[in-house]
Amino acid sequence: MLKKHVVLIGIILSSILLLIATQYYPGGSMSNKNSIGFDWTKNFISNLFAENAINGNENPARYWAYFGMIFLSLSLTAFFVQFSTKISHKGSRLIVRNLGSLGMMFTFLIVTSYHDLMVILSSTLFLVCLFYITVFIFKTKQHFLKLLCVICLLIFYTTLYLYGAGAFDILPVMQKLTFVSVISLVLTLQYRCTL
Repeated sequence: MLKKHVVLIGIILSSILLLIATQYYPGGSMSNKNSIGFDWTKNFISNLFAENAINGNENPARYWAYFGMIFLSLSLTAFFVQFSTKISHKGSRLIVRNLGSLGMMFTFLIVTSYHDLMVILSSTLFLVCLFYITVFIFKTKQHFLKLLCVICLLIFYTTLYLYGAGAFDILPVMQKLTFVSVISLVLTLQYRCTL
């Protein structure tokens, strides 16, 4: 029973911890260094990981955020390992399991000073795995999952484009939208996909 729901449980724990972290974030964003608290439209999730908030105050949110990222990374690792068993092609199964797991290690390392590099590595590996999964979903008659995969890929690629282009005014919102679309896709694939 626990094995069947480990991804869901981990994502719920991760989300709760990250939400708690937003409550403890002292303040400051790229657009207003003196703002108070965490603004969902102006702050990045990565703001929660710094030793000091952008406004210069000590950041007690970071401990909650670290544990939130640990649970998120472990949950998504479990997803890639479990989902890979549904893929019949051995090479593709290994890519989804191994690159997905490696990507989640890089996802956790986003909390370090190597944030920008880890975003690139984890995003690249995640998108490779999602592309492989999408190919196999497109071979099924599960049209809702096909649509969900395409939407998630489009949102993720758009967010990465905005990140690379330096469009930091809209990027905080797109980051949260990407997070929601990825979590929605992962949970839907976990519980509704049959390959």
